[in-house]
Amino acid sequence: MNYIQVNFKFPQVESYQQDWLIAELAEIGFDTFQDNEEGFSTFIKISDWDEAVFQNCLMNLPALPPYNYEIIEVEGQNWNAEWEKNFDPIAIGDKCFVRATFHAPQPQYPYEIIIDPKMSFGTGHHQTTSMMLQYILEDSPTQKRVLDMGAGTGILAILAHKLGAKHIVAIDYDELCYDSMQENVQLNGVPDMKIILGGKEVIPAEDFDIIYANINRNILMDQLAVYAQVIKPSGYLYMSGFYEEPDLGIISEKAKSLGLNYINHKKQGEWVAAKFNMHQDE
Repeated sequence: MNYIQVNFKFPQVESYQQDWLIAELAEIGFDTFQDNEEGFSTFIKISDWDEAVFQNCLMNLPALPPYNYEIIEVEGQNWNAEWEKNFDPIAIGDKCFVRATFHAPQPQYPYEIIIDPKMSFGTGHHQTTSMMLQYILEDSPTQKRVLDMGAGTGILAILAHKLGAKHIVAIDYDELCYDSMQENVQLNGVPDMKIILGGKEVIPAEDFDIIYANINRNILMDQLAVYAQVIKPSGYLYMSGFYEEPDLGIISEKAKSLGLNYINHKKQGEWVAAKFNMHQDE
């Protein structure tokens, strides 16, 4: 499958301004972002590419410092090799180490996750994924039934499995993510995880103790009602992929209307991850 790659170059830009642009591009279908020294590169499946929509997105952004960009068509496999060349392992505190197959193991970490990223989102490098991993380590899903929405590489679901979750369903609408998850669960020795291709319409009619959803504000707002239907009365929902202002307040209000209570949130840069639970019946 071929992709459109857009390379943005910023002579001078604040990190929150770059994050703002990334968030807007994600809303129109760009699903992979890679930082570099001059700015960042982003990718979209060629079947989803619409230059008019892209140009309209840029025109509607608030003023940014001067920047340049180039648009090129790339083959998925070529991009994968470039990604691997620039993919560094990361540590989440002193408990979890995320690496690719071509990195050396680090046995001093209790939990190791092996991810061959390919084109899919969720290697642990982005702030949203990192914060979600932190939540999983803090609030262990041991013996819990887990749903991972927008699962990407499967990294959150894999860590939940390593921490003892007893039943896991991982869902993503992107075929490349679906294929990536199939490979990554084998690499990590968790083949019993249920992986589904699709969106909210394929969420099983089951009761889940925990839902992880690292997507973006618009999709979360669209899917929240379904989450509320399948989460147990004592269940917890963790969401990321949005900003503190104004997104957190908007999402929290929607969640509250569905019986989900805001508990707390984490923040890295301009991005946040938030924790909710279902209101207990009086």
